[in-house]
Amino acid sequence: MTWSEAEYLEYLESEQRAFAWVMRRYGGLTPAKAWEEALECYPYEPAGHPCRGLVFHDEAWHWAMLTIHGDWYVVEHPELVGPPAEYEALR
Repeated sequence: MTWSEAEYLEYLESEQRAFAWVMRRYGGLTPAKAWEEALECYPYEPAGHPCRGLVFHDEAWHWAMLTIHGDWYVVEHPELVGPPAEYEALR
């Protein structure tokens, strides 16, 4: 996908915020630790980076659930397969 730098940054920041929210709400992290985790999961990748934005192929909800509950979260916590309305309102 091609996007301008502004579009990329807007989407990156949106995913970082969503990931941090999930990590606070469902992972019990402090705001500072949640933001740290979000920046680690969604680092800035410069234009021309071969995998720039690859993490966007799944939304922040999925990556956060994997971080909190592991690969089997969809089986062990079927209630968490899809995000709640409160999460969707962030988007």
